[in-house]
Amino acid sequence: MSYHDSTTADCEHKTCSGIKTIIRPKAKDIGGFEVRRALPSIEARTVGPFIFFDQMGPATFAPGTGIDVRPHPHIGLSTLTWLIEGEIMHRDSLGYTQPIRPGEVNWMTAGSGIVHSERTPDDVRAAGHSLLGLQVWMALPSDFQEADPSFQHYVADDIPTVELEGAKVMIVAGDAWGASSQVSVHSRTLYADVRLDTGATLNVPPEHEERAIYVVSGSVQLGDEVFGEATMVVLQEGETVPVQAPNGAHLALIGGDKLKRARKLWWNFAHTDVAMIEAAKERWTSGGFDMVEGDEEFIPLPTR
Repeated sequence: MSYHDSTTADCEHKTCSGIKTIIRPKAKDIGGFEVRRALPSIEARTVGPFIFFDQMGPATFAPGTGIDVRPHPHIGLSTLTWLIEGEIMHRDSLGYTQPIRPGEVNWMTAGSGIVHSERTPDDVRAAGHSLLGLQVWMALPSDFQEADPSFQHYVADDIPTVELEGAKVMIVAGDAWGASSQVSVHSRTLYADVRLDTGATLNVPPEHEERAIYVVSGSVQLGDEVFGEATMVVLQEGETVPVQAPNGAHLALIGGDKLKRARKLWWNFAHTDVAMIEAAKERWTSGGFDMVEGDEEFIPLPTR
């Protein structure tokens, strides 16, 4: 799967207040399941610690069908899954089996290496269901890339909410507007789920070095430019950026400290040292990773 499947809409107008670049990822169907990948892209490889940003769905599954992401490995990063609709069962090589539902967070730190699978739970599969969510990867600090793997689950009550005028902001990870999430991030992070009422304006403060908004549904206006769903707008650094929602909107707001060292990203592996990625390839091919107990399938190493 290409990491560059997006198009550019560079802003050439002074009316495009606070905009650095725009990413409009194309939808990809992966066996009846739609994914939109905003990061990495040609326009922006990273935003703060975020090196990967996928929108999963929206998808509707008939009874007896669902998603089956077979066991696969990761190194050098953390994954965060945030659902808006539906349910996914996470299983990993540390022995964790954990369903995730809307408003909850699954936070998995791969470090030196972990294997996990993501499937539709049996009872949900039998009934038929809808699925919509976001999955992101965050690069680990360069001196923490070989840390022991770990997994944490956070229930909805663990996620703080900030009420602003015309806006409900859930602090999924990191900090914003004076509130901090319990999710154990490893660097300065901004990740918020934002619901804007009709006619509301969200003033995004400049307290995080890099920031971007992703329109999950509805539309937003920055200056004279209007952006609809499945659009990522990377914001100018150091500016308070007003984001208007003339008809209401649901957004993800991401960012944090800029990466001090560039990351090499190949398949599910991220590292500052390409030799570590090559070693992970060989390790997966030779069966050197611990596997997911009770899930005998796996995704083979891609050939290119």
